Amino acid sequence: MNSIILKPAAECRYDILSMGEVMLRLDPGEGRIRTARHFQAWEGGGEYNVARGLRRCFGKRAAIVTAFAKNEVGLLMEDFILQGGVDTSLIKWTDYDGIGRTVRNGINFTERGFGIRGAVGCSDRGNTAVSQLKVGDIDWEYIFGTLGVRWFHTGGIFAALSETTGEVVIEAAKTAKKYGTIVSYDLNYRPSLWKGFGGLEKCREINREIAKYVDVMIGNEEDFTACLGFEIEGADHNLTELEVDSFKKMIAKAVKEFPNFKATATTMRGVKTATVNDWGAMCWCDGEFYTSIHRPELEIMDRVGGGDSFASGFIYGLMELGDPQLAVEYGAAHGALAMTTPGDTTMASLAEVKKIVAGAGARVDR
Repeated sequence: MNSIILKPAAECRYDILSMGEVMLRLDPGEGRIRTARHFQAWEGGGEYNVARGLRRCFGKRAAIVTAFAKNEVGLLMEDFILQGGVDTSLIKWTDYDGIGRTVRNGINFTERGFGIRGAVGCSDRGNTAVSQLKVGDIDWEYIFGTLGVRWFHTGGIFAALSETTGEVVIEAAKTAKKYGTIVSYDLNYRPSLWKGFGGLEKCREINREIAKYVDVMIGNEEDFTACLGFEIEGADHNLTELEVDSFKKMIAKAVKEFPNFKATATTMRGVKTATVNDWGAMCWCDGEFYTSIHRPELEIMDRVGGGDSFASGFIYGLMELGDPQLAVEYGAAHGALAMTTPGDTTMASLAEVKKIVAGAGARVDR
């Protein structure tokens, strides 16, 4: 794998820097949001989860660029991030007005689902501090030029938070490229986020501009279609040979239009019930496709964050192992393990990931 060349670790403060919204997740456990009397509190966010996974499971030096209103909830979020080992020194703090009229912190109620009852999410994230970030708010020259970053990750959730955040992604990615930092981006299409300012048309306009600066593009077939406009007739969103074939055709179109892509990756999930999914992954790198071990009828406790944990394992494989086949295997194994525990973020260890990649089963470790 010659196309992905990282800056030397000794020249950089961080191995991985993510930018995105981090929300307080309130989890009713086995119950339902509408009838809950107790909630478990976690932190989570699509882009943040990747940095945290690379820190906690894979031992990489990680930081997050985000913003919080400076109140008790914001300080709680900072405490969660610190517990995850992610550097908080680049967080932008905004003065709180006392009631959240002008700025606030995001809250995400998420129930896990079970069997025929699917997972449910109810976000309360309007007017958050991070959604108000605009070009010029973050000193990217200092971050990428002075501190040094080997890998920068962000995604379509952050880009869709407001009319200004997409431009912040473009600003950050341009500066990252200027200083030789690898840029990855998870398309993560969320129609509910885009509908407030331009819908699908704006989504494609912003994401196609961002794509010009991306080295590693992550997303499933729906993401590539919605965000970048690549459509393949006869596509099937189940884990089938048809999906594999259609995804390959889509990637062939994408890399022709965006020759800056050095790698792409997707998870392939066949949803049977909320707690039983077929699970696998595929990547394209340097002109070749690589497919992970297929795990039919994978049992799941909490599916939220499985794709983010795939991304962190995949990035680790490219960053440290330099082998696309191992990268997609590490990503798929890490994503599978992350879905066996509650919360958005990983509780897996590198030893467990290696064990799963090697084909080990679930016998008791003593």
